[in-house]
Amino acid sequence: MDNQNLKYIKAKNKVEKEKSFYTHIIIYLLVNLVITTFKVWNNLDSWGSFTNELISIDVLSVWAIWGIFLLLHFLSFKFGQGWEERKIEEFMNKELSNDSK
Repeated sequence: MDNQNLKYIKAKNKVEKEKSFYTHIIIYLLVNLVITTFKVWNNLDSWGSFTNELISIDVLSVWAIWGIFLLLHFLSFKFGQGWEERKIEEFMNKELSNDSK
């Protein structure tokens, strides 16, 4: 495999990871908005009951717990690439040295 193809594959993998992260954000927002809407829907009779339900532990816990996983996904996407690229190069060098023997 020549250097140009290797660069293309690395770039494509980075784009796929970025695309996966943005998809995760969209799903996070849509699903949590639907869940929040269903939980708050029955408390639309007054502003006080609406805000109490909106900031209840039931609603906030879903956003927070999934938000933690979204943050972990972001950290692995943004800062985990260096480790992954080093491992790929290590395995490729190992394979190349085994092929040359």
